[in-house]
Amino acid sequence: MLDYRLVEAVAAVIREGGFERAARVLHLTQSAVSQRVKALEDQLGTVLVVRATPARATDEGRRLLAHCDKVGLLETDLAAALRPESGSDSPDADAPDIPHIPWTTLPVAVNADSLATWFPDAVAPFLRTERALLDLSVDDQERTHLLLRDGHVAAAVSTRAAAVQGCRCLPLGRVDYLCLAAPDFAAQWFPAGLTEAALCRAPAVIFNRADEVHHQFLRVLPPTAASFDRIARSLPLHYIPSSERFVDVVAQGLAYGMIPLPQARQHLADGRLIDLAPGHAVPIRLYWHCWGLRTSLLDALTQHVVSHARQVLAQE
Repeated sequence: MLDYRLVEAVAAVIREGGFERAARVLHLTQSAVSQRVKALEDQLGTVLVVRATPARATDEGRRLLAHCDKVGLLETDLAAALRPESGSDSPDADAPDIPHIPWTTLPVAVNADSLATWFPDAVAPFLRTERALLDLSVDDQERTHLLLRDGHVAAAVSTRAAAVQGCRCLPLGRVDYLCLAAPDFAAQWFPAGLTEAALCRAPAVIFNRADEVHHQFLRVLPPTAASFDRIARSLPLHYIPSSERFVDVVAQGLAYGMIPLPQARQHLADGRLIDLAPGHAVPIRLYWHCWGLRTSLLDALTQHVVSHARQVLAQE
């Protein structure tokens, strides 16, 4: 049987990225945290934490972290089932009738564009009614499922259509990405349209080096599909890993780029941005992945996210 005081110490070191910060969160000395981690490693006969800066989990440590999070959700359900339906646990009769219900943290991975558009509205009703805290990890939509697979999060918004092992996968909808630029930028850099020569010279912006949307656009846009390799080798790129600042860079006429329609709609309506390739949007289909474990909090979060996404995202 696992000693969950030891498990809690390992989980804190992994989440906080170090022993000192874990000690601060757990209200222990750094030495006490180190001793607990070492004790559990000795008990299990394996290394759970890589002592580096920042500290990180081994494969075994990631499995333990996922197990710890799942147990926490199950204990939350159990506590709710055992709690009386009425009354407060406050000893002060004059105190507000607010039961002492512990907070439960749900780690979730989401892509930056979703976080900048529909995701906050999706989770807002859940956060108003549930005693839950979100610990969001932001990554490219092509990579968020890896955080779920490795045990870092309980759920993820991803472009992966196949379920991660041991998890559920539900379709959310489609986001169309448009190739946009400010009118003055388009006139300066693309006077004859998106020619190969112009694409090799004009500065573009992408989110980070894992962002494939811009390259997906170039692969399907005639006539650049035939010359994709030449363009990709000479493509001048800004890297702006912020969804909001990404749009600002394009709107200020500093580059052109692929912007999701929900973020672009108002800019298109007021003329600040124009579509450089009408009819050539890149459709990105999103999916909600979460643990197969059924708990009230995870099920409630899933219901809110899926229901809202299917209302606001394009459906096929």
